Amino acid sequence: MWQTFLKGGPVMWPILLCSVYALGIILEKIWFLHKITIDTQDFLNKIIDKMKRHQIKEALKDCDETKGPVSGILKAGILKYDRSREQIKEAIQDASLYETPRLEKNLTALATIAHISPLLGLLGTVTGMVRCFQTIQFKTTSAHPVTPGDLAGGIWEALLTTVFGLIVAIPTFVAYNYLVSRVNGFILEMEKAATELVNFLTE
Repeated sequence: MWQTFLKGGPVMWPILLCSVYALGIILEKIWFLHKITIDTQDFLNKIIDKMKRHQIKEALKDCDETKGPVSGILKAGILKYDRSREQIKEAIQDASLYETPRLEKNLTALATIAHISPLLGLLGTVTGMVRCFQTIQFKTTSAHPVTPGDLAGGIWEALLTTVFGLIVAIPTFVAYNYLVSRVNGFILEMEKAATELVNFLTE
């Protein structure tokens, strides 16, 4: 496998770098999203129950002890519990401006890798074909005839970069779509929890 990799030429190294970087992002995002996953509805019910009993400090403590974006935006709303509806919503929106980028961190980089990996593979194939035809031209102008083996060998080595580029791009794109769906799920939970808390505090 290593010898096959080396035969692909210098463009294989950027593709390898992309694969390592993509794997790091995927593992980090999966771990991060797993760490902040909670039962949003159950957590919201506990917060509202404590707010009904006027246990403001206890509700804030629960938010501080619970990891995740939902607890962050609920805490922002609780801190403004005695203000107008507009002020509560504004505080929650400000908190979401902080929480949402944390959820979406590195997703753009992952999408970029998924798009450029096959392009790098194509670049490697084109440059490999150029080298192949340069060799053919050199041999046709010399005393050495061009054999089918020369032509086939040059072409399959040139195609290696496209193969490796697709090997990196396909799983990266699948992982990107999966992570985007997870992040969108968190954002939806944040919006639902924020709406319920605002309605409760201003009813």
